[in-house]
Amino acid sequence: MATGQIFSRSTQALFYNYKPSPVQRMLDFDFLCGREKPSVAGVIQPGSEGFHKLFFGQEEIAIPIHGTIAGACQAHATADVFVNFASFRSAFASSMEALQQPTIQVVAIIAEGVPERDTKKLIAYAQTHNKVVIGPATVGGVQAGAFKIGDTGGTLDNILACKLYRPGSVGFVSKSGGMSNELYNVLARVTDGLYEGIAIGGDAFPGSTLSDHVLRFSNIPQIKMIVVLGELGGRDEYSLVEALQQGRVQKPVVAWVTGTCAKLFKSEVQFGHAGAKSSGDEESAQAKNRALQLAGAVVPTSFEGLELAIKQVFERLVAEEIIAPARDVTPPVVPETLSSAIRSGKVRAPTHVVSTICDDRGEEPTYAGVNMTTLFERDYGVGDVLALLWWKRSLPAYCTKFIEMCVMLCADHGPCVSGAHNTIVAARAGKDLVSCLTSGLLTVGPRFGGAVDDAARCFKAARDANLSPHLFVESMKKKGLRVPGIGHRIKSRDNRDSRVLLLQQYARAHFPQVRYLDYAVAVEDYTLSKAANLVLNVDGCIGALFLDLLASCAMFQAHEIDEIVDIGYLNGLFVLARSIGLIGHTFDQKRLKQPLYRHPWEDVLYTKV
Repeated sequence: MATGQIFSRSTQALFYNYKPSPVQRMLDFDFLCGREKPSVAGVIQPGSEGFHKLFFGQEEIAIPIHGTIAGACQAHATADVFVNFASFRSAFASSMEALQQPTIQVVAIIAEGVPERDTKKLIAYAQTHNKVVIGPATVGGVQAGAFKIGDTGGTLDNILACKLYRPGSVGFVSKSGGMSNELYNVLARVTDGLYEGIAIGGDAFPGSTLSDHVLRFSNIPQIKMIVVLGELGGRDEYSLVEALQQGRVQKPVVAWVTGTCAKLFKSEVQFGHAGAKSSGDEESAQAKNRALQLAGAVVPTSFEGLELAIKQVFERLVAEEIIAPARDVTPPVVPETLSSAIRSGKVRAPTHVVSTICDDRGEEPTYAGVNMTTLFERDYGVGDVLALLWWKRSLPAYCTKFIEMCVMLCADHGPCVSGAHNTIVAARAGKDLVSCLTSGLLTVGPRFGGAVDDAARCFKAARDANLSPHLFVESMKKKGLRVPGIGHRIKSRDNRDSRVLLLQQYARAHFPQVRYLDYAVAVEDYTLSKAANLVLNVDGCIGALFLDLLASCAMFQAHEIDEIVDIGYLNGLFVLARSIGLIGHTFDQKRLKQPLYRHPWEDVLYTKV
């Protein structure tokens, strides 16, 4: 065990098992103390390499990541503290490996539940090699104005309140991390503050004991008085009693052992810490307090009297000119993170992405304000979900049924259309599902499925302008344009597309009006007089009927209908439907396990001459 200081303003640590919050708190403490170099030299994340971006005051810095303990120690030879945030399952192995590194002098083990036999092995190795183990089950330690481990001292507000940004005259050691924060506040009120504080952890076998650190404090000139907070259970305090009796501690010691209330219970009580359980009268808080008092420590009659006892000893040392109270300083202001500043109302930050359809901040996701539970309670279908996500409103049942019909009827046109062909080729080439699907969808356009919006635009413009089908078709011909939604490679006057017939039958039976469909059919009558294959195809039928749906359901204003057609919502319906078919083609080809075919002319192209 070291006999003097184990921390200083130049101390640097290696942090095992990266946790953003405690690392950033260490760096914020560094900045608060006016350190020139960050106290975290590197992070050890097994199997990883790279860096983490953090803040040192206003400056953003990159903390290197190392995949091994040995590699980190070799890269940062001056870092002699190992802050171990490993779980209890790996805390022993990582701590032992750290102790075995020649550069590491102090290991702080945060994990609770480390097996006692493993802790004993760590203690034995540390004692043999003159190294220090703090913990397990510790929050760590702090040297005021110099260095702190992890979350020691709590939040930034508490660190400021406890004046931990500059050194005082008191050395403090405790088993409890939470009670350490309480006593740091007490010391800031009744003394000139803390010089160094250690929480040894609440396990039955701590890596270093109360007396180990009290003896260290005795050899640190800046520490003028010592405060000890023990607890019932175990015999650690008796080693301090022995040190006091032998005169090895020459500085005033104020001590209190918590747990005196255990005597009020009829049976044995296990308190929060693993070691806070009395196994006999000698391990009771009363017996320990009495022994410490007889050995020369200042022991109050209750915990409530501890603050007064500390104050009286400090004032006596000041009167005797043993302590020259430390002057307070004004620490720099640690910049707030943007998120904390927004929460406190200090700044306003614009959003980067705006969504008006989905929200996952509540208890359950919502679609345009309708939560998931409602969707199922009201037996909503795919059409209802599409209406909420695309148009942000619930549509009548006949509308959502029509949407579902469109998805069903357009899901596949067979393997020979361009989208399916591209998907099949990609699948046979061994591509993944998303790549196969994307290759097929990229062919969607005016000549493959993308005519739904164009047909809607043309039929709407012509019908709203009261343009006769004859004039509409001839005007398109003069412009050198084909009529969107008219024409088919296979279907004709005598071989109608059953999908078009089904959609028309449903619309005429359920839609309040079908004036755009009637106009499209009138256009078809005229085009059929020119050629038998110039029939109304499924794209044109969907485009016309969607205009009727939007206009007849009385839920859209005129400018909203124009916006829907202009943006291209209706092609989205075809893309959604076709995705289903294309995924089917991908699975089919994967199942058949056929390789990519070769054209006969490939042998000619690749024959060596």
